[in-house]
Amino acid sequence: MNPRQLTFLDHLIAHVDNGMRTLFGENHASRPNPADVHAEKKLSSAEKELAGRLMRINHAGEVAAQGLYQGQALTAKLPDVSEQMDAAAQEEVDHLAWCKTRTEELGAHTSLLDPVWYIGSAAIGAVAGLAGDKWSLGFVTETERQVVKHLERHLEQLPQHDEKSRAILEQMKTDEQHHATTALEAGAAELPAPIKKAMTLASKVMTKTAYWI
Repeated sequence: MNPRQLTFLDHLIAHVDNGMRTLFGENHASRPNPADVHAEKKLSSAEKELAGRLMRINHAGEVAAQGLYQGQALTAKLPDVSEQMDAAAQEEVDHLAWCKTRTEELGAHTSLLDPVWYIGSAAIGAVAGLAGDKWSLGFVTETERQVVKHLERHLEQLPQHDEKSRAILEQMKTDEQHHATTALEAGAAELPAPIKKAMTLASKVMTKTAYWI
């Protein structure tokens, strides 16, 4: 018996389910948390608050990444590109789980605007997918490049002895660099400068808002 071909509605339902689990469910990492090999070091109240806010921003970024990849996978035209987006989204689940765990360990809460970050990013991802696979992949490449720069800034800002948070961000940086390289090798197009600037502006709005809310 031939397996049933999934329709657009089937894929849409699956992506909605993913969104609900991202925002309201318990996400489980497929890899060990890199923070687990480090002992918890004593942080001052100010250091703990700073680290908690930074990890909340990173968790919000991973919520947005889920939305972006799910939106792109939904509208990608070539099956292998759609599968690549799904695979990247699965790896980002690890980041999502690690960041949430660390945020809570530091006594902070995740962003109250997570649904906004997810829905907005899913819409952007769907539009990118509709524009064509090379542009969709180009969007991934540029997004991941900007994320790597963002992670580098956070690594500089973290308290030096917060080894747990640092280990998570270092692994995330490695993964994001891999995603960018993979998308580029798959045929990503270089995005126009105005789009890159708009992406940078949108990222700044999210990070500055998630720092507080």
